[in-house]
Amino acid sequence: MKAGAQAEHWAAQFLQRQGLKLIEQNYHSRFGEIDLIMQDGDERVFVEVRLRSNASFGGAAASIDKRKQQRIISTAQQYLAGQTRMPPCRFDVILMTDAEGSGAQWLKNAFNA
Repeated sequence: MKAGAQAEHWAAQFLQRQGLKLIEQNYHSRFGEIDLIMQDGDERVFVEVRLRSNASFGGAAASIDKRKQQRIISTAQQYLAGQTRMPPCRFDVILMTDAEGSGAQWLKNAFNA
């Protein structure tokens, strides 16, 4: 399993242990991809998993710039357009320095639509 897929798998399991339910993984649209779509109570949670072992270019958090955020938001909007009802939503980020989850950070509501 490649490091990115392994990191997403770890993040999905971690979030499920926190009580979230996995709805979909690797949702694609013409705008981009959402790594994980989860359910947290009545909230739909769109999760971006970022793995960066080297912080030379700012690390995992710095890799989610405004352009990347907008692509994730547009992809989420397309996903939601196919839903029968509009649930409350949020965008979370899991930051990782290795695919095994050492030092992982869960940023809830990391950016706003």
